[in-house]
Amino acid sequence: MARIDAFLKLGREQGCTDIHFAVGMPPLLRNLGDLVPIKYRDLTDQELESLIVEILNSQQKTDFDNGQDIDFAYQSNDVGRFRVSLFRKVSGVGAAFRLVNTDIPSLHELGMPPIVKKFIDAHQGLVLVTGATGTGKSTTLASMLDQLNRNRRLNIITLEDPIEYIHHSQKSLVVQREVGTHVDTFANGLRAALREDPDVILVGELRDPETIIMAMTAAETGHLVLGTLHTTSATKTLDRIIDATPTEQKTQTTNFLAQHLQGVISQKLVKTVDGRHRKAIVEVFINTPAIANLISTGKIFQIPSILQTGRDKGMQTMDQALLEALQNKEIDPDDAYLHATNKQQFQRFVTDPDLLPQIDLAVS
Repeated sequence: MARIDAFLKLGREQGCTDIHFAVGMPPLLRNLGDLVPIKYRDLTDQELESLIVEILNSQQKTDFDNGQDIDFAYQSNDVGRFRVSLFRKVSGVGAAFRLVNTDIPSLHELGMPPIVKKFIDAHQGLVLVTGATGTGKSTTLASMLDQLNRNRRLNIITLEDPIEYIHHSQKSLVVQREVGTHVDTFANGLRAALREDPDVILVGELRDPETIIMAMTAAETGHLVLGTLHTTSATKTLDRIIDATPTEQKTQTTNFLAQHLQGVISQKLVKTVDGRHRKAIVEVFINTPAIANLISTGKIFQIPSILQTGRDKGMQTMDQALLEALQNKEIDPDDAYLHATNKQQFQRFVTDPDLLPQIDLAVS
């Protein structure tokens, strides 16, 4: 058993989402969004590097010694599976371990609205799951993929960096490929996937213009493409995709989004009422004919108003989703206020007055 497993085991037992290692500090656990130190001595550079090197293969060690950041999956029979980001900084080595659960939760267990199942019933187009780092995008995608795997006979190809959840082929054939291990880039992996008779392609991250363009090509040529972006709303997602493409292709990209984007799920994790867990709260964008017209005519800024009035079609803004969960007593009112866009309508629920705007009663 690797020595670092003792810390990883402690993190898993305490239900944290991430474990951070940094020189000059004890290991840190992220629990419900907060970083909490383990009761342990401050790690030295030499001590931490020896802990990390112990779990690297020869190629990873060579790449790290040559100054590269390393992203990889680490699995141990004693502590389970983790996604690891390894890097160097001013004070020395740093590492972040993200816990990956063995069991893939269902869409129902994640609290996803029913419309999400309809997104993946589509035979082609682009479906995006977006949100900041650590908001559960990978878990939502894994759940969507598991739903397809259990219920449809498809050829599903995934491109991940690194592979997190392991999918065993059930009704579908699931082919998982890792960037850096099986393919050199997402874009080249997409090119290869198009020659492998796919029905569904999962792209772990649309991180650069080339990958975005290849994903659009796959979606408009008869495939269902699932992917993620680090954006916090549907409108910001559309703007990011358009901004990322070269000037001469922006019109083509806008037309693609109007015609082939199925929907966007933007999510945040908000503390539950008991403060012991976090719940996924989602904004849902569905590409209706009215929204497609706004996209094609360059009026993306008007989309939030359509989401607000589209509840009957399954759409909702983040604030609407927060308010509904709050009224159902599913989430902490103070955390809901912090995550809200229009905070005024959430002020009446706040229990910590220090969060509210301070009114200066001084008479000038």
